[in-house]
Amino acid sequence: MAGPGACHEDRDIKGAKKDSIYHQIKEFLDKGETLAVATIVSTKGSTPREVGAKMIVTAWGEILGTIGGGCGEADVKREAIEVIQTRRPRTVRVDLLDDISSDSPAVCGGIMNVFIEAWWKQRETEDRG
Repeated sequence: MAGPGACHEDRDIKGAKKDSIYHQIKEFLDKGETLAVATIVSTKGSTPREVGAKMIVTAWGEILGTIGGGCGEADVKREAIEVIQTRRPRTVRVDLLDDISSDSPAVCGGIMNVFIEAWWKQRETEDRG
């Protein structure tokens, strides 16, 4: 009888790791890039994604992953680029409570708090301080 995980071949696991968001982050960091990681830390009401959902933003605005799309995600992207520049984390409130009659795509009926932090690979000279 096969044990847990026996239905996956080792090469499938290696391929999945190469495609994971964390592998992509590592590739950017290895190139010396600074990234912002935006994580939904709390929600209230109806939101497009759940707590823990992540989105990665590069210094030039490329996005990996999603926290729900739309105007709220665009606001977080702008804030993330500033976090990359300053390397100072912040929490952003994304309000998805527009009036239903506004025909806004941002009408989900909830609020998300998104923590944004910069990630970078320290150089050896920085480590020695």
